[in-house]
Amino acid sequence: MSEAQPRTVGLFVTCLADLFRPSVAFSSIALLEQAGCAVEVPQQQTCCGQPGYNTGAFADTRPLAQQVIETFSDYDWVVAPSGSCAGMIKHHYPALFKDLPEWEIRAQELAARTWELTSFLVDVLDYQAGQPTTSPEKTYTYHDGCAGLREMGVKQQPRQLLKSMQGIELMELEQTEVCCGFGGTFCAKMPEISEKMVSDKLDCALATGADVLLGGDLGCLMNISGRARRLGQELEVRHVAEVLAQDLDGPGIGEGEA
Repeated sequence: MSEAQPRTVGLFVTCLADLFRPSVAFSSIALLEQAGCAVEVPQQQTCCGQPGYNTGAFADTRPLAQQVIETFSDYDWVVAPSGSCAGMIKHHYPALFKDLPEWEIRAQELAARTWELTSFLVDVLDYQAGQPTTSPEKTYTYHDGCAGLREMGVKQQPRQLLKSMQGIELMELEQTEVCCGFGGTFCAKMPEISEKMVSDKLDCALATGADVLLGGDLGCLMNISGRARRLGQELEVRHVAEVLAQDLDGPGIGEGEA
């Protein structure tokens, strides 16, 4: 990215990071600042409205979307450590306002400036992660979240960033692109199917022999970690931003406060 281009980023924290895993937001800020961005976290940001949108409650979703559009209107870029939330803003906001031309234009404009974290670091900033401060002693595998993969085109970017960290060994799991069963409200509507899917995903992760499962969406990671805890399986689960920012002092997801 040219130095002449604006690099002021508004971080869309996401509800799950805010409420359950703040370390993901702090790691995201650290990475963006290391990449040369000026980062701001607007306090008036709210949920992107995806849960309501996914259940067809479009009228209830619009005020939330309008709040997000207003809040992030002045930033050069909007970045989220979540392919799911980024996909909601980038792809579904314009459709949400198809019958309101003024808001549709504003939604399209915001969509053009919205990125998932690892994609922004690689595709916009050409960023390379720093070297680990200590020699890595753990092996890693990676789960591709559905929205990040299919809506935001996130696949090689996190792997490229991890590869740039000397000594990081990534062991690809079988069926990495298959849904983990979280699917937003899907896991609540069809819990039996969801449980089978997350059990299959966990089995694939354990079969790699990796110590740590990484991913870019907290919904997926909390789902997989929760299943591992319930079955008594030892698998550390972390958001990829935490590893890239070397924020590894706290416990893994589902293991305690972080």
